[in-house]
Amino acid sequence: MFEIKPWDGDTYRKQTRRSTLIIAVVFLALAMLLSSLAVMLLGTPGGDNFRFNLGGVIVAVLAMAVLMRQYFWSQPWMAAAVYGWQLKRSLMKITNVMHQVTAGVQAQDPTAMKLLRFYHLGLAQMHQLDANSSAQGSLAREADAHLAKMQALGLDTEQSRLEPSWIETVKQAYSAG
Repeated sequence: MFEIKPWDGDTYRKQTRRSTLIIAVVFLALAMLLSSLAVMLLGTPGGDNFRFNLGGVIVAVLAMAVLMRQYFWSQPWMAAAVYGWQLKRSLMKITNVMHQVTAGVQAQDPTAMKLLRFYHLGLAQMHQLDANSSAQGSLAREADAHLAKMQALGLDTEQSRLEPSWIETVKQAYSAG
């Protein structure tokens, strides 16, 4: 389950820039260290050591993947980036079944209505966090129309949580064939 939490856009962007810089510096240092070490241990002085340099970079990429999952992911300085990734991931899960969500909304299915409301709220927050004001106009009109439909049906419009079961329910109910 994912829950939309309030974030200040400026703070979010500042923190994600900082975490990106930290990760880039660690990767560069690791790649340089491992490439130099590979050339020093396995290379030929004055020879073509491209494959050892490349091997060091590849090992650095693999080491960074492990570091990201095992260590960096849980660090406080990564919180904004992790939140953004989880929000985008949640929105993508809904996007992948949007034709079924749309069919459910047309049928006034409460679960589909909740999913679309979460999608609108999450997308609005993602635009706000990324400072993407150009996409907010058309989204706001669509979200407001959907909000009015939900209110007319007496449905809860505060959908800040994405329940994974909602996606499966809508997917099964409105699958073609």
